[in-house]
Amino acid sequence: VRSWVIHEDAHIIAFNKPSGLSSQGGRIQAHTLDDLLWAFARSNGKRPDLVHRLDRDTSGVILTAKTKPAAGFLGKAMMGRRFSKTYRAIVTPGAPDPAGGTIEVPLRRDEAGREAFMRVCPPDHPDAETAKTRYKTMSSNAFAALLELSPDTGRMHQLRVHLASIGRPISGDARYGGALAVGGQPVPRLMLHAGALSFPHPDGG
Repeated sequence: VRSWVIHEDAHIIAFNKPSGLSSQGGRIQAHTLDDLLWAFARSNGKRPDLVHRLDRDTSGVILTAKTKPAAGFLGKAMMGRRFSKTYRAIVTPGAPDPAGGTIEVPLRRDEAGREAFMRVCPPDHPDAETAKTRYKTMSSNAFAALLELSPDTGRMHQLRVHLASIGRPISGDARYGGALAVGGQPVPRLMLHAGALSFPHPDGG
């Protein structure tokens, strides 16, 4: 887990989480990033706290707080929507039309047995939650496109469902209709990566 550290100071540790690792314990009780944070426990037994989560199959930057004051500060900043997240995704087939824009479609949670899904829904649905995603095409060919994504809200599976709703599901996303092969090549995982995270630091700046 130490090899995944991309930034550490007195207040925070940021990791590059690999795909396939859950952030915290959920339905499947297995090793999680939260469990692995014991590697950073201090002599008083305290370990870093996760500030937010990523889906198990999403890779990329995830933030932890090393102290209680830092955790409280960052929690308030997140509630105040002062975090800015930037993702990269590979979608098929080719670039969306238009190549950039905003997807603003409400979502609702749907349970199927022990699985939870998100679905697009009308704004007047009793379970509707507002959801907004900005996207732009970075590169494309006839088979696929690389998109940069900026969610303005943080709903479960938001990016995955929003892209599927415009006919460009994320490659490797079997749950929401993503292609499992692109240009004749198998897709090894969900092609969604949390590339950058901007937030107010507990020390300022």
